[in-house]
Amino acid sequence: MLVTTTSTLEGYQVTEYVGVVSGETILGANVVRDFMASLTDFFGGRSGTYEGKLAEAREIALQEMQEQARRKGADAVIGVDLDFETIGGMLMCIATGTAVRINK
Repeated sequence: MLVTTTSTLEGYQVTEYVGVVSGETILGANVVRDFMASLTDFFGGRSGTYEGKLAEAREIALQEMQEQARRKGADAVIGVDLDFETIGGMLMCIATGTAVRINK
């Protein structure tokens, strides 16, 4: 399935707008990981642990969004937006986009 943040797909024509689709994920963080990330923040550098969690949350949300689009009969998702939030120590990622059918 084609997925893009743009509103068009070069070389393809949108033939039908199926509707808005989304995927959500919430991942918990643990005390040890939070402590290690705070040390990294204090001493400088990148927190590989949190970068990994961000990537994991993004991938899960995108997969769920694509699955919802497939169930609706779409070939692609355009205009994808990713939002990240923290809620009480939990990391949330929401992927939203417009499911479409396309012709080449």
